[in-house]
Amino acid sequence: MKKEIWFGLAILAAVVIGVFILMPPPSQMTNGHLGLLMLALIVVAIMLGFPTAFTLMGMGMMFAYLAFRSRAPDLAVQQTLDLMVQRAYSVMSNDVLISIPLFVFMGYLVERANLIEKLFKSLHLAMARVPGSLAVATVVTCAIFATATGIVGAVVTLMGLLALPAMLKAGYHVRLAAGAITAGGCLGILIPPSVLLIVYGATAGVSVVKLYAGAFFPGIMLAGLYVGYIIVMAKIQPHHAPPLSEEDRHVVLPEFAESVSRTFGSNVVKGLVAALKGNINVNVARGVLAKQLFIALLPALLFTVAMGLTYRMVTTPPEAISSDVVEMGTGFGNEEDKSDGGGLQEPKDEGGLKEPPAEGVKEPVVATVEKKSVPVAAPVKAAEAAPAERLPAPLPYWISFGIGVAGLAVFYAIFTFARLEIFKMLLASFFPLAMLIIAVLGTIVFGLATPTEAAAMGSMGGLLLAAAYGRLNMGVVKESVFLTAKTSAMVCWLFVGSSIFSAAFALLGGQEIINKWVLSLDMTPTQFMLLAQTIIFILGWPLEWTEIIVIFMPIFIPLLPHFNIDPLFFGLLVALNLQTAFLSPPVAMAAFYLKGVSPPHVTLNQIFLGMMPFMGIQVFALFLLYMFPGIGLWLPELLYK
Repeated sequence: MKKEIWFGLAILAAVVIGVFILMPPPSQMTNGHLGLLMLALIVVAIMLGFPTAFTLMGMGMMFAYLAFRSRAPDLAVQQTLDLMVQRAYSVMSNDVLISIPLFVFMGYLVERANLIEKLFKSLHLAMARVPGSLAVATVVTCAIFATATGIVGAVVTLMGLLALPAMLKAGYHVRLAAGAITAGGCLGILIPPSVLLIVYGATAGVSVVKLYAGAFFPGIMLAGLYVGYIIVMAKIQPHHAPPLSEEDRHVVLPEFAESVSRTFGSNVVKGLVAALKGNINVNVARGVLAKQLFIALLPALLFTVAMGLTYRMVTTPPEAISSDVVEMGTGFGNEEDKSDGGGLQEPKDEGGLKEPPAEGVKEPVVATVEKKSVPVAAPVKAAEAAPAERLPAPLPYWISFGIGVAGLAVFYAIFTFARLEIFKMLLASFFPLAMLIIAVLGTIVFGLATPTEAAAMGSMGGLLLAAAYGRLNMGVVKESVFLTAKTSAMVCWLFVGSSIFSAAFALLGGQEIINKWVLSLDMTPTQFMLLAQTIIFILGWPLEWTEIIVIFMPIFIPLLPHFNIDPLFFGLLVALNLQTAFLSPPVAMAAFYLKGVSPPHVTLNQIFLGMMPFMGIQVFALFLLYMFPGIGLWLPELLYK
């Protein structure tokens, strides 16, 4: 029998033995003990291979019936069925869940647009001089593609078909190659738009928009740690990640580039400008040269536009309020009136009541009206005529501008025709995905659209991408719709099952027992956080993230207010922690996805061993996020004060 099976059976046996030891005799069992028994049995049933959603639903109904029967035996069946209907309706009426099928549909369409092959090739050529370039390009490709799809199985499978043979051919160690693919592919459950964050938000009642904003930098941090580890390993053990050969780095130049580089040199801008205005005939049409020069100058144009917009933003004066505008209630008097203090005052004593002069009856009225009408209108016209001057740009802007100009100067100094071809490959593969990601995430994070509306935009963007690359046909659409329906049905049934299960658990008093037990330990918030994350980390071995979220989050969430823990921050820690659910045996699904497309000599044990260092990196990233919560909370606090 394989070691993985023994490991799984050992965990299963430990759960069963623990239940029998800790549970009191049947005669002394209370409803609360039944709730804890239900919690243990659900873990055992899932580990035995029963469908999670229907196991949750079945056990929830069975134990809900026991809870109702202990109170009103005659109404137990009716109350159980009513509970099932009410819970199913309340879950299915949650608007947030509408975004799940739309994001999944977008992911399947992007996957079938055949962008990942071009993206991987262009990235590994662009990073050819970086140590461990193939593995680094693999992680970066996985991060970008996972952001666009969020489907772990699809990313790991495609990268297993593309990157693993390339890395093995280049002499990479099997463990490093397998670890880079599996760890990079799992980034999709953390980096937005993540289905996990939607499920957690719906379970915990936390804004999905804030979760997306909060998970952005932790996802980038984790990908950066992966890349840093690969570079360090490639430096320490070069035989595990040998550099690319000159043959693999070679880029085939088109005919016009060969002609211009032979005549005017290999620098792109210098050569193209000289070819456009020079008298030497390079046998290339001026339209082709102008087009290539425009492509080469795109980074400079984008930098100019970005800095110009930033300059307008940082130098726009605050909306000035004219000093001549008088606060309501203070009167509109002239200078003499102001000197008296303004406001409501007793009129000056003019010597009592007197008869007005016969010829001056209208004079005071006219004088008062004329006197008070002039000062009111004049300042307004003056304020309109004198526009506010722009503020001087702050020092950080000029520092950024100088760094950008220096970077562009270095970039164009080394910008050869070979690099131009790589840049055009990136334009054809990376930038369409980047635009789709920015359109979807930008509209969510900046409050321009709800997650559901942004997901609809993303689905339309996926259709346009597939059409632009000639991959949109009825077969692709049909398959994408079928897989989307299958995934969405799984998630929705999980929600229904977990809702019924949580209701039964609460009815039996299981939640109350756990709350009392945790509070009786008199833990500090740090100790509780360590306990919760350790439990989630251990649960990631036998269970998948969906089961952990829908079963155990309703147990932890009610305890957070007592320890003054922000559910948003707790959710970010859970999302980062649940990366281990795909990288920890024996239910490490990423390993099985990769094994399914690997050569026969790549064993499952090698894949598991390759994932272990990346699991350690995940634990370190979890520590960094806990010690420096601003990594996850800075952006939500900045955007949603």
